[in-house]
Amino acid sequence: MAVGKEIRGKIKSVENTKKITKAMEMVAASKMRKAQDRMRAARPYSEKIRVIAANLSQANPEYTHPFLITQNQSKTVGLIVVTTDKGLCGGLNTNVLRLVTNKLREVEGQGCKIETVAIGNKGLGFLNRIGAKVSAQVVQLGDTPHLDKLIGSVKVLLDAYQDGKLDAVYLCYTKFINTMKQEPKVEQLLPLTADKLEVKAGDHSWDYLYEPDAQTVIDELLVRYVEAQIYQGVAENMASEQSARMVAMKSASDNAGSVIGELKLIYNKTRQAAITKELSEIVAGAAAV
Repeated sequence: MAVGKEIRGKIKSVENTKKITKAMEMVAASKMRKAQDRMRAARPYSEKIRVIAANLSQANPEYTHPFLITQNQSKTVGLIVVTTDKGLCGGLNTNVLRLVTNKLREVEGQGCKIETVAIGNKGLGFLNRIGAKVSAQVVQLGDTPHLDKLIGSVKVLLDAYQDGKLDAVYLCYTKFINTMKQEPKVEQLLPLTADKLEVKAGDHSWDYLYEPDAQTVIDELLVRYVEAQIYQGVAENMASEQSARMVAMKSASDNAGSVIGELKLIYNKTRQAAITKELSEIVAGAAAV
């Protein structure tokens, strides 16, 4: 039964694949919880910096930080693309890179140039394939994002904007909604819009004592705020990655189970047909005798 042996080989191969996908699903599930906790822990920090920066900006209207100034001279736009280092996470990277492609077409349609920073192997490979200018890159971040690894590459675009070499900086990442849903987003990072630094109704307005002076504090604080936004985007992307990988591997395991069931059914039918054929031959031979 050469056919039956071939089917048994396919069944064994799919069973081995199912073991791998099941193991990856369990690993992603364990990492997902930690990634979600890390992401949620960063949100209050980012929001508190926003509130303080908003109060300081309104308390000192005579000073305007370069991050708050809209520039339209260089005709160059910066793009920070956040993706994963590894694959096997469904359409996570595909969805955010589709948004990046649309943004590139929109910017180029306005006659502007593009300067990018790639965070993650998948985004770096994509930007290199389409021939985009990659000013800096960060890969192999692991399961835990560290701000000191991100600052060096991102600072290239921040300094370029502060020097007037960029008109705007955008952050492209995947926002974590829940375990089953992740939403790709393109957000304007610089210039900081009025709604981001708006004092909301529930926020308290404090009379701050500045040390050394208000201008220095605002300068440092707005840089920390932008860095916190980027870190938050990377943390959200990592939580989305583990959730998407867990769902993708669960789907792969379920599909492997279905394929195994179909192959076993085909194998049994083939085996039964072979047995029936042999019996028919024996009966025919006995009748001939």
